[in-house]
Amino acid sequence: MSAMQLLQTLELRSREVRLCKRANDWGGRKAIAGFFGVISRLGDGVFWYVLMLAIALFGGAKGILVALQMALTGLVAAAMYRTLKRWTRRPRPFRTHRDIVPLVLPLDEFSFPSGHTLHAVTFTIIALAWFPLLAPLLIPFALLVAASRVVLGLHYPSDVLAATLIGCALATTSLWVASSIRF
Repeated sequence: MSAMQLLQTLELRSREVRLCKRANDWGGRKAIAGFFGVISRLGDGVFWYVLMLAIALFGGAKGILVALQMALTGLVAAAMYRTLKRWTRRPRPFRTHRDIVPLVLPLDEFSFPSGHTLHAVTFTIIALAWFPLLAPLLIPFALLVAASRVVLGLHYPSDVLAATLIGCALATTSLWVASSIRF
């Protein structure tokens, strides 16, 4: 890496930390921390399990298959993000920067990528491919889950961005596989 590339990388990293700190400071307000804490907790799985159940119960025969697709893809997503976290071992922002405060307890030790965001993006894309009328509910919720991870001091923005890209690729692959099976 050249000296110029190193300087650019350090500047980008510095900007990311500043953004993370600003979001975390904003989240330090009791009402905001409470709101994003609830969103994050729902994003742990509760919201998605209820969604899969509702799709299975009210979506007819297609709904059962879509819920199954979401569950199977969710298992793949969990394996992916756990493997990536063990491989990259990136510390969470609050572990590296004393002025970033964890506003909730993390579920695991490492930061990269955001598992909450990965699941939110993956589940949202799959559900919307089959049930587009859910967009007014799912898109804002997925965005809030992603934002919550930075606001709560648990992830850097790049963790969330990477998880978004991985989630898009995983959901697209899942939909491609499902179309070849012909649900």
